Amino acid sequence: MADKKTAPTTRTGKLAAGAANYADDRLGSAGYLKKNLNKIFPDHWSFMLGEVCLYSFVILLLSGTFLTFWFDPSQRDVVYQGSYTPLSGVSMSAAYASTLHLSFDVRGGLLMRQIHHWAALIFMVAIVVHLFRVFFTGAFRKPRETNWLIGIGLLTFGIIEGFLGYSLPDDLLSGTGIRIAEAILQAIPVVGSYLAFFAFGGPFPGTSFIPRVYMVHILLLPALFLALITVHLMMVWYQKHTQFPGPGRKESNVVGYPLMPVYMAKAGGFFFIVFGVTAFLGAVASINPIWLYGPYTPGQISAGSQPDWYMGWLDGLVRMAPPLETHWLGHTISWNILLPSLVLPGLIFVGMTFYPFIEAWITGDHREHHLLDRPRNVPNRTALGAMSIAFMVIALANGGNDIIATHFHLTINGIMWFTRIGLFTVPPIVFIITKRVCLSLQRADRDLVLHGRETGRLVMMPNGEMIEVHEPISDARKWTLTQHQQPEALPAPLPEEALVGWKGKLRKRMNEAHNVQVPAATLSELKELGDSHH
Repeated sequence: MADKKTAPTTRTGKLAAGAANYADDRLGSAGYLKKNLNKIFPDHWSFMLGEVCLYSFVILLLSGTFLTFWFDPSQRDVVYQGSYTPLSGVSMSAAYASTLHLSFDVRGGLLMRQIHHWAALIFMVAIVVHLFRVFFTGAFRKPRETNWLIGIGLLTFGIIEGFLGYSLPDDLLSGTGIRIAEAILQAIPVVGSYLAFFAFGGPFPGTSFIPRVYMVHILLLPALFLALITVHLMMVWYQKHTQFPGPGRKESNVVGYPLMPVYMAKAGGFFFIVFGVTAFLGAVASINPIWLYGPYTPGQISAGSQPDWYMGWLDGLVRMAPPLETHWLGHTISWNILLPSLVLPGLIFVGMTFYPFIEAWITGDHREHHLLDRPRNVPNRTALGAMSIAFMVIALANGGNDIIATHFHLTINGIMWFTRIGLFTVPPIVFIITKRVCLSLQRADRDLVLHGRETGRLVMMPNGEMIEVHEPISDARKWTLTQHQQPEALPAPLPEEALVGWKGKLRKRMNEAHNVQVPAATLSELKELGDSHH
C-alpha cells in the first residue's frame, strides 16, 4: 500500500499548514525553503567566532535602542540635581547629566549601559579573532577575497564606532580621548585645522561634536554594519562555507549538518549563551564608571587614562613617537602625531586589505580554494601573522605604560625605550621563530605518518639492542596530515619579462621564501616502509 500524507489534526497544526499553503500558492516558497533549509554547513568550533560577532551586534542594537530613549546628545551646560549626591550642584553638559540619570535613576539603565559596553568589547574581540582564523587558515583566497574586504571594513568601522560610542557621555576620560582625536585631525597637513573646526563646530571643545557623532553612531555606522553583515552572510551562503581538511572532504563538497533542524538549534542555543555571558558581565563587572571621572573640562585630565583595548595600540604608537616637528611654508607638521596615528595605521590597514591579492601575486595561485590550510603547512603566512600580532602587542603594552609603571614599580622612560626598541626587534624574531616552529611541526607530521606514534614501550632485540615500539596511525589521520598541496614555484608559462626588473626579482624572492616546506610523506615512501614500524 502506498504511503499517504496525513493532514494535521490539531488546531495549531491546521493554522500553520493553512498559512504555509497560502504563502506557497502566492510566492512559490515551498521549493525554495526546502532546498535552502537542507543546506549543509560544516562543523568546527572556530566557525562560531563569526556567530559571536553577529550575536553581539544584535545585542548592541537592542541595548543601544534602549539607551537612546534617555540619552540627551547635547553639550549645553546644565546643573546636576540627580541622585548621585557627590556631583549634586556641579555644572556639566546635558550629555553627561543624562548618562548619570540613565545610570542611577532609570530602572535597569546601568545594567543596559554595561551590557552595551561589554557587547561592544566582545564584538571587537570576535571580529579580530575571526579575522585571525580566516588569515591563518587561508579562508581569504579565491573566491572569498570580497568577504575578506568586508571583514576589514567591519573592523575599521568597529574601531570608529567604538571610539564614538565611548566619547558620547562627555566625561573626563572620554573627553581626553576626544582631545587626542582633535590633535590627530590637526596633524593632517594643510587641511587639518579646517577638519577640526568642522568636526567641533569651532574651537575645541565646541558645542557640535557630540550631537554630530551621535547621529553617526546610531544611524550611519549601524546602517553600514547591517549592509556589510548582510552581504557577508549572502556571500557565505552562495559560495558555501569553507571546511577543514578531513576524510571525505573535498574542494567540491561540504561535509556537515543541515541548516534545519541541527544548525538552527545549535545557533539559537549559542545566541542565548552569548547573551547570557554578556548580561552576566554587565551585572557583575563594572565598566566605564563615568561618575568617578566627573564631567569633562579642557583643563583637567585623569592619571592613568586608558582607551578601550582596540584603540590602545594606536595610543601606544603615539606615546612612543619622539618629538619631531617641521615648519614649512607657514605650516607646522607634527610628525610625532602624523606618523604614528595616521601614516603607520594607514599602511597597516592597506596591507591587510590587499593581502589576498599580494599572496596570489607572490604564489601565482589563482585557483578556487574551499578546503582550509593548517597554519603549520603555510609557515611564511603564519609567521607573518605572528609577527603582526607581536607588533600590536608591543604597541598596546606601551599604551598602558603608566599603569605598568605604577603596578610593577618601573620607570615610564624604561618602558618607553623597551617598547621603542622592541617594536623593531621583536617582530622579526617572532617571524623567524614561528617559521621554524611550523617547519618542525611539519617534520613531526611526516615522522608520524611514516613511523607511527610513539607508544612508550621498549623492546629488547635478540642482539641486545633496545628499541621503542611505534604504533601506526589511522588512515584517516594519515590523509589529514598529507592531503595539503605542496607549494610550487611560479608557473612555467609565466612570461620571462615578468621575472626581470626589481618587481620581478622581488616576486621571485618572495615566492622562494613562501615555498620553504618539509616534503609531505608520499605514497611510495609509505609502500617502501610497509608495515615495518620500529
